[in-house]
Amino acid sequence: MLLLNVQQVTRQFDAAPVLDGLSFEVRAGEKIGLVGPNGAGKTTLMKILAGFDEPDSGECVLHPSAGIALLEQAAEFSDEQTLLGEAKVGLAPLYELQREAEEVAARIAATTDGAAHDKLQRRYDSLQHDLQRLKAYNIDHRVDEVLLGLGFTRDQYDRPMTKLSGGQQNRVLLARLLLAAPDVMLLDEPTNHLDIAATEWLEEFLVHCEQAALIVSHDRYFLDKVTTRTLELFQGRTADYPGNFSTYWKLKAEQNEVIERAWEKQQAFIEKTEDFIRKNHYGQKHIQAHDREKKLERLDRVERPRTIVAPTMGFGSKVRRTGDWVAEAVGVTKGFGTPLFRDVSIQVLRGDRVGLFGPNGCGKTTLLRTLLGELTPDSGSVRLGTNVEIAYYDQQLANVDPALGVVDAVRPANNLTMTPAQIRDLLARFGLKGEIVFQKVGSLSGGEKSKVALARVAALNANVLVLDEPTNHLDLWSRAALEEALRSFEGTLLFVSHDRYFMDRVATHIFAFEPTRWRLYAGNYTSYIDSLRRAAEEDAAVTSRRAAPGDPGASTSGSVRSASATAGEKPRRKRRFPYRKVDDLEAEIAATETRVRELQAALENPDLYRAGERVKETKQDFETNQSRLTELYEHWEEAVELN
Repeated sequence: MLLLNVQQVTRQFDAAPVLDGLSFEVRAGEKIGLVGPNGAGKTTLMKILAGFDEPDSGECVLHPSAGIALLEQAAEFSDEQTLLGEAKVGLAPLYELQREAEEVAARIAATTDGAAHDKLQRRYDSLQHDLQRLKAYNIDHRVDEVLLGLGFTRDQYDRPMTKLSGGQQNRVLLARLLLAAPDVMLLDEPTNHLDIAATEWLEEFLVHCEQAALIVSHDRYFLDKVTTRTLELFQGRTADYPGNFSTYWKLKAEQNEVIERAWEKQQAFIEKTEDFIRKNHYGQKHIQAHDREKKLERLDRVERPRTIVAPTMGFGSKVRRTGDWVAEAVGVTKGFGTPLFRDVSIQVLRGDRVGLFGPNGCGKTTLLRTLLGELTPDSGSVRLGTNVEIAYYDQQLANVDPALGVVDAVRPANNLTMTPAQIRDLLARFGLKGEIVFQKVGSLSGGEKSKVALARVAALNANVLVLDEPTNHLDLWSRAALEEALRSFEGTLLFVSHDRYFMDRVATHIFAFEPTRWRLYAGNYTSYIDSLRRAAEEDAAVTSRRAAPGDPGASTSGSVRSASATAGEKPRRKRRFPYRKVDDLEAEIAATETRVRELQAALENPDLYRAGERVKETKQDFETNQSRLTELYEHWEEAVELN
């Protein structure tokens, strides 16, 4: 069924139109990825589709019976509104149906008039039919499913919305939209503020939901998992491709290659023909020249392919050689009052590209800064190898001064001879050209600031790159360019990223946080996940064999352990904690990790230490949550083994 028909939509804010006569359709159940470089107009289009903006020309026709809604990025909340109450706003019509059904049932019980009773009974039957059709009988279970899936815990349900962080508020807005389940969901960066567990839950939810969705996201792994069609928005127009992001990327490259060859061939023909016409316009072959001139006028011109040009990033082809090992941590423990991590040991070898992977709040950034020597470990030791020269990319972009001009912000302190022209050439390789290089850093967009910070890293010409969330604010083409630059980098790389696609493309090793330890895996993100899956399958197989009837390792009710157990099999441990579902524990872990991360950031902020009482309260809150997180990890491990 056709839900949305967009025809010749145009929107213009200055000289060049943002949307220039674009057209497309959305049908029931489709999951469509909307991709394009930063500034292409994706958010503008989403606002027009949602009715928050009007096109200058063209129309967006929504099916009369269909609903459409846009994921809000910010909203105003009253002091009385709770997390649960705000989420339930999405189900307000269903709660109203429930209320009316209860009211009609009460009136049926109270009436003695036969005709009135029959009328009320018919209304009650209609309401019950609607409730059944809309699956409104298990409505509270649906609320729990969405909120827990997005990383909230039940003890947060009654928390006022005004007391939540900005990221938590955005997650509640996402929950409200998913529960409202409009026929067309407009999701603009839905994975922002989600950790990997919540992102994976959202992927499964969207894959299996009945609604159509138009999705803007920089998470290529997410787009690959969810979408089955891709719209590219570029230069004001859309191009439609079947398949997910990876399919689009491949088809786009193949299509551009074919069109480019056809364009070049036609241009050669045109040039040759025009040359013949010029030479013979008044000569003996003027009739042939005139004939060819007419043919050129009738020629169906091949349009050169619309190519989104990615920056050609690079981090130096000739860096100083380090020793065989670059960095080593032995038994490192670090925290703020309560340890974030304990007894961490790792050795990074020359040429390794190590991706740090783990949930929010587990201390990835703190570990990076400890390895760099910016933070002193509480215990253990950190050493750097010989000839190590480090360039650090801070996810908060603290290494680029917003008060400086772009050129001055990039100029390295260790290379004052680097000329402004050389710096501008470097900036151009990172996609920053024209007047933008003469602006102040503080006036730039998030993506532009990220490119300035990356260019500064490149200017240092270091042999060890330490990057903390380098893909933040970058569009898909810039991320691909960064991947290629890092893959060709001859030095050593240590990085943190939530971009699973980026980690898959770049990492040669994964240093992963697991509930009770850090562990180094050889391979990329996919190989790491495969190793976890194989381990889980092996554990399940062992458990299945032990539980199989007649298995020598199986125990019988009321009996002592079997001979195999008494012969040395490790006894099954007893519970330390009360029974809880693994999913519930994981949801609480995610929420506690987020809180720990927020408190950790607060403790690292110098402004906090101007207020003595706040410092004490923040440290105490941090220690309480970190202690709770440690306990939750142990509880989770026990639940996985014994449930």
